[in-house]
Amino acid sequence: MKIAVLLKKLRIIALRIFLSAVPRLSFMVAAFIITSTATVSAAVAPIALPALPERVSNNAVASVTINDAQYVFSFMGLGKGKTHNDVHNRAWQLVINNNDKPLQWQALSPVPSSLALKGRLASVAVGVKDSVYIFGGYTVDEHHNEISTPDVYKYSPTTGEYTLLAPMPVPVDDATALVYQDRYVYLVSGWHNDGNVNLVQAYDTQTGQWQQASPFLGNPVFGQAGGIVNNTMVICDGVSVTPHSDKRRSFAAETACFKGVIDNKNPLKIDWRILKHPTGTTRYRMAAAGDEATNKIYFVGGSTNPYNYNGIGYNGEPSNADSAIWTFDIAEETWVISKTEAVAPTMDHRGLIDINGTWVTIGGMLGAQRVTSKVTSHFSALAEASCSLTQQTSSDVSSQSSDGQADERVKTTPNLECQHQNNINGEK
Repeated sequence: MKIAVLLKKLRIIALRIFLSAVPRLSFMVAAFIITSTATVSAAVAPIALPALPERVSNNAVASVTINDAQYVFSFMGLGKGKTHNDVHNRAWQLVINNNDKPLQWQALSPVPSSLALKGRLASVAVGVKDSVYIFGGYTVDEHHNEISTPDVYKYSPTTGEYTLLAPMPVPVDDATALVYQDRYVYLVSGWHNDGNVNLVQAYDTQTGQWQQASPFLGNPVFGQAGGIVNNTMVICDGVSVTPHSDKRRSFAAETACFKGVIDNKNPLKIDWRILKHPTGTTRYRMAAAGDEATNKIYFVGGSTNPYNYNGIGYNGEPSNADSAIWTFDIAEETWVISKTEAVAPTMDHRGLIDINGTWVTIGGMLGAQRVTSKVTSHFSALAEASCSLTQQTSSDVSSQSSDGQADERVKTTPNLECQHQNNINGEK
């Protein structure tokens, strides 16, 4: 696995160097480099990822790498029935290594809970070094009462044990969790029992202490998404609360993106700035992540119609998944809009996972709010870089749409063909 990761980084570095030099090279030299890159990529063997043993949505997902093996996790979530009885605390693990054995999801011990109801929705999970940290979420009973849990657990893949950590100062669910310096975990905004909070709660995995970082400057939201690369994070969209004088509060889509830059000397100081929105249309419960190798942050899936946990919008209309991928280039401060490579778009996510250079979602909802068990491949970051390369060296390269997803398994291997049309400045 380390070799594959190293090859990926070397290819991306080579592509970056080449991209800056393309105007000064002949087409023949360009073609040679493209061919060489494709040859190296072919050395990375495809990986067939099996579907989860059960359908699940709104599940917390995470990944860590230990001793050349990548561990991928799914914690808790909503079952196919989409009622309060289908909210559970089951957990699954997929180990990806270099052996030839078929990949298979393994059942883990259920996630513990301090609350009477054990199942939770809208939890978040992140990998830090060799452990996974699981934060918050909410329970829901037969009367639709929701309680945000303060629970924080560390899961050790090597021992299979959960460790209860210091609780969140303010329990939140539907928040965004971001990792900085492989040490600090930031919980940005989110829902707390009766309303949203603008807090950025920072957990130090070394000391086990909670502190408050610079507050989120946008309207407090839940169901937003975000990613981080080095000290730069981007948070987009979600749902805000609208008060009324003559009726109970209502929920409104929040169309807004913010960039936060963490101070190099003080991890609790964040410089928040307004960021131009890529489309002008809100998406709810997207999957998002940052990629240090490409210096980009990706947003995948979600729905333009915010919804209750069963997939029916707050406006009473069924919600559908969006097929767009938003890519924010940190260095250029520009957005690129592309389209998922999956057969069908997905929504109701809590994270985006990089597996062998391919970015995937685990579970979620498909069309007609159908809960899925599939691991869905959306795009390859390496393919994006190579696509940009070929577009600069040849004027007659046509975009191509493809789908690498089988019925039960999806192959995750870099694909160097330009697989979708990219448009700048937020235009689809």
